Parts: sequence; C-alpha cells; structure tokens
Amino acid sequence: MIEIEKNIGTSQYDVARMKSGAWLFMRDTLAEEVPIALEYNGVSHAVMLATPTDLDAFALGFSLSEGIIASSQDFYDMETESGEAGITLHIRISSEAFAGLKEKRRNLVGRTGCGLCGTESLDQALRSLPRLATRVQPFPASAIRRALDALNALQPLNRLTGAMHAAAWCDITGTVLQAFEDVGRHNALDKLIGAMAKANADVRNGFALVTSRASVEMVQKAIAAQMPALVAVSAPTGLAVRTAQEGGLTLVAFARGNEFVGYANTQNIRAD
Repeated sequence: MIEIEKNIGTSQYDVARMKSGAWLFMRDTLAEEVPIALEYNGVSHAVMLATPTDLDAFALGFSLSEGIIASSQDFYDMETESGEAGITLHIRISSEAFAGLKEKRRNLVGRTGCGLCGTESLDQALRSLPRLATRVQPFPASAIRRALDALNALQPLNRLTGAMHAAAWCDITGTVLQAFEDVGRHNALDKLIGAMAKANADVRNGFALVTSRASVEMVQKAIAAQMPALVAVSAPTGLAVRTAQEGGLTLVAFARGNEFVGYANTQNIRAD
C-alpha cells in the first residue's frame, strides 16, 4: 500500500525489514520527488525533480539564481496546477525579463542531483557573474559550529526520510533564520533564495549553510543571490573553488563538528 502526502513531500510504504534473522513488517516514510514544470508567460522552460513543498519560494529563487529575472520586481505572480504527471508552475514575469529568457533559448530537464542539465552552451553553464561587493562583515568560526548544531532540529522531513538536503540562512552569530528542505541540494538553495528575496531580507552579512557538496552551480546560485558566504558540509569541486575565488564568495566545506576547511576568501572568517 502506498500513501503519498504531496503537501508535505513524503509518502508512506509498507516494508519488510530484516533484523536478527527475521522479517519485521512496518511502515516507512520516504521522501517524494515530483516533476515540477516551470512555465514563464505561457512558455515551458524547465522541468525539475523536486520536493513539492514551498513551491512559491522555489519558483522565485530559481528565477533569480538562474538569471531569468534581475530582481523580485520582475516576478509578478504564479499559479500552481497539479496533474497526474506532476505540477506545473505558471509564472508571469515582466516583458523585459521574458524577452531575455527567449534569447537564452534554454530548455532544462533536471534530475535530483543536477543543476545544469540541458544547458545548451558552455557560456550558459559557466555564465559570467558580477563580483560580490567587498563590504562584508566578518563572522567568527564559532558561528559555523553554532549553525551546524542547530540545523538538525530544523530538518523535520530529513528526520522522517533520511533523504533530504537542507539550505539555511544564518546570521553572523550562527543563528539560523530560515531553513528549507528538498531532495535536490540546488532546489533547497533556490527555495532559500526565493524566501529571502520575498522577505526583502538583507543578505549582505551572514552565510548560507547547505547539507551537501559545494558544486559549481551552488556557488553560482549563492553569488547570483549576493550571498557573501557559502558553507557546505561536504566537499567542493575545483571549479566551484575557482568560481568562488573569482566571484568574491567566501567558500567553506567539510563543515562538521568543530572543524571546517576554508577554500576561498577566508579572510571573512575570524578565529575565536
């Protein structure tokens, strides 16, 4: 028997677990991934597999981090349509932003772990981004430790399923102000970016914390959102490090417990 709870992004299954040489029959909660189609001004643009929660934040964050819109002012409204095949987000953006979108001629077909699937050219994959402003308030290393300690309690879906990534915005003391979950690491970051933009939050001071590796698209999204620092619990890629260095982003990875590794612009973190 399968029960899908699309409103909370999980499903219930009857399973058999082998333990101590015997089968135990029980219910298990799994993370759901649903095809999410993003349609701009009536034109289909992208299909991403994502957890069907916080879709308004996801749509706005994806639009910003992918450079489809220059600011939240270009994002007019969104309607959600659910169907047998998945969910369509009907997004209305400004005519100027839509004209730019048509020029890009991008057609993404996303997978859970992919942030650049379907990009048509190298220029689109490694798009030029403006360097972040140097006016960044340094934060103590203890802020990262504090945020890591707090994040687990803010991941209810991951506690149920063990299959979710999280992206959180933390202030310079390490207090987690916003946190979002998704089966896709880049989707979780897009949800965070969208929520921060919708709230007109000041992201000049603080850092984003993600429960994943720091791949280049995660760095690109953070820079596009004007976030000064990105902290990841797993490894970075070489391209992600070079992109962070060039873009002025403070990049930290392998953040676990009391230890982490700084890869780019670590002058913005002070020892304490």
